[in-house]
Amino acid sequence: MPRDSIEIGYNRFVKIAAVALTIAFAANVAAGPLEKNDRERILTELQTSRKQLLDAVSGLTLAQWTYKAGPDRWSIAEVAEHIIAAETYLGTMVTQQIMRAPADPGKAEARQPKNTAMDEGFLVQLRDRSKKAQAPGEIVPKGIYKTPAEAVMVFTAARDKTINYVQTTQDALRDHFFAPFPGAELDGVQGLLMIAGHNERHVLQMLEVKQAAGYPK
Repeated sequence: MPRDSIEIGYNRFVKIAAVALTIAFAANVAAGPLEKNDRERILTELQTSRKQLLDAVSGLTLAQWTYKAGPDRWSIAEVAEHIIAAETYLGTMVTQQIMRAPADPGKAEARQPKNTAMDEGFLVQLRDRSKKAQAPGEIVPKGIYKTPAEAVMVFTAARDKTINYVQTTQDALRDHFFAPFPGAELDGVQGLLMIAGHNERHVLQMLEVKQAAGYPK
């Protein structure tokens, strides 16, 4: 084979390899792991909301635990059960459903400048008890936990599992999206923040139970 042909072939190979490496590098950058500030924000929300729940159920008598302000109102026991069920329900949604969906790094890059504002706005909406929501059947309470201690044990284990995932994951959570309800598209980070915000929302519900006129003293 003539020397010129060999050089042309070699140069073409080098160019193709360079393009391939550039594409691979760009893909890796776009699908990078969870950023430090996102990881810390999620952990802070999870730890803060955990303390709120544990404080809310601490020292309750069985009468207080099971008290209902009305036939269609949840007791603190039922609220706690709902929070615990949602921990696994939402956590599985993030780690299984969302992270198995195709990544969209282009969308993630376009949303990046507004992420902090969107995160906070979503949490504010979740905490707003003036807007009611219907719980999915899978996380409607069924009277499982007879004492606060039982609920605390299960909740703590579930929350520890969530926190461990956040501490160790290398998943590119910002690159994956889902729509949990009409008009809201969230990324994986916001899906995990939803666990904490949902927790906080229903701790407020527990406080409402405690403020009812017939609540046992």
